[in-house]
Amino acid sequence: MKNNLETNIDQLTESYFYDLDPKLIADRPVAGRHHSKLMIYNAQTGEITHTYFKHLAEFLNQKQMLVLNQSKVFPCRLLGEKTSGGKVEVFLLSLIHKDGKYPAMIRSNGKKRIGDEYKFGELSAKIEDRSAEGDFYISFNKNESELLSMLEQTAHIPIPPYIRDGIADAQDLEDYQTLYAKETGSVAAPTAGLHFTNEVFRDLELKGINKAFVTLHVGAGTFKPVTAENILEHKMHSEYFDIDQQDLAKINSGKEIIAVGTTSLRVLESCWHEGKIELPKKDKPYSTDIFLYPGKPVHSIKGLLTNFHLPKSTLLMLVSAIVGREKTLELYEIAKHNDYRFFSYGDAMLILR
Repeated sequence: MKNNLETNIDQLTESYFYDLDPKLIADRPVAGRHHSKLMIYNAQTGEITHTYFKHLAEFLNQKQMLVLNQSKVFPCRLLGEKTSGGKVEVFLLSLIHKDGKYPAMIRSNGKKRIGDEYKFGELSAKIEDRSAEGDFYISFNKNESELLSMLEQTAHIPIPPYIRDGIADAQDLEDYQTLYAKETGSVAAPTAGLHFTNEVFRDLELKGINKAFVTLHVGAGTFKPVTAENILEHKMHSEYFDIDQQDLAKINSGKEIIAVGTTSLRVLESCWHEGKIELPKKDKPYSTDIFLYPGKPVHSIKGLLTNFHLPKSTLLMLVSAIVGREKTLELYEIAKHNDYRFFSYGDAMLILR
């Protein structure tokens, strides 16, 4: 049982800081996704193994099942001009709209007012409303199906700002997407899944290790820094999710679940109820703003496959909820010492509970 002082330390945002040499921040994935490094931490034995992702199947067994997030990243970063002159950047936060109004962030010089219009070639947008948090709601001159087609022609893939200053190129169209991406809607890739290749899936299948899918559309809030001194004061972002009935049945088949990525875990833990995964008893679209950190029990999984996350991020706090803050930071120091690559295009860690 932790004393109050230790508990308070776990609740301080500053307690999740670590130093990182910029050279360890991956700006491209390794050639051949499954050649990324993989650290395996067995929380029961304390054993740490260093290997490569292509050997993942060797460390799992038939009692286990992978649950992966099949959300697909869409080009959502629009660079254009104001009708009054000057440049503008519109970052579309979601394809889920209300009465044709889409949530977005807008960067431009000068004040941004309701009614302002922006041009991106044939595509144009207009500010319709603004939230209390400062996000905007915009409408487009295209309908829903036309909009996605126009975005694919006009917009940029939204790689994070710590990768090449957020400026994507043609290679990122392929690199920043999982092999199994299916349901369009994310503004950031579920990066733990970027390591998977057909060869890895083949090896898993040969060993009898099943997989199931969930969908969680990753929002820009994933990158939102925790600015509060105490993590309990942080307002967690909300993200849309779903699980189809066939995958839900697989997930509840009695296998030990290994969540692939923090997004998959957030879905599973949001739906965990008395030993089962159940969808909310409300109308779609489902959403979750679950925040996992030390002291919050994690019920739904026996393991987590994840990348190495930013200091003081909610993702680092989520990993700390599983193995503890001190152990998490210790594992990160080991990763640094062994030249693991960090963040979205970096290497992976498998935690077995």
